[in-house]
Amino acid sequence: MSALSGHVLVLNQDYRALAVCSVERALVLVFLHKAELVEAHPDRLVHSARSAFPWPSIVRLKAYVRVPYRRIMLTRRNIIRRDGNRCQYCGSRDRLTLDHVLPKSRGGPDTWENLVAACVPCNNKKGNRTPGEVGMPLHRKPFRPSHVMYLRDFLGSLDDAWKPYLYAA
Repeated sequence: MSALSGHVLVLNQDYRALAVCSVERALVLVFLHKAELVEAHPDRLVHSARSAFPWPSIVRLKAYVRVPYRRIMLTRRNIIRRDGNRCQYCGSRDRLTLDHVLPKSRGGPDTWENLVAACVPCNNKKGNRTPGEVGMPLHRKPFRPSHVMYLRDFLGSLDDAWKPYLYAA
């Protein structure tokens, strides 16, 4: 593992969350004057032969980067990730698959709003019916996730300093 292991939140010039990068990459951006240090870890330093520098937590780009709308791809992995790796009917984490809330045979589309993570037993029990017909309510209504949501969930635990920038988006 690198001595500079860790993650740094990269903000666009307008303070919107843009990406997550390594500590090493963030330091390079700061030293090349492409970014400025917004937040640093108070108890950590990066040492060179002659100097010590703040350990970055958040950097902001000095030039605005135009980013086209980022759509999260509709994939099995992303649906299960959105649903917290849990069956949306019983909460189980075992043998997860995908389920169409409105079955495909009844015209249910392959969309974020119609697909949920489900364990195999719940999926088989529900069969070709809607959750209401079987008496299996969803724990959470399915939704299209945002790019910022995936940034938040990328690391598992968040640096407290990042929260104002991620939850404001």
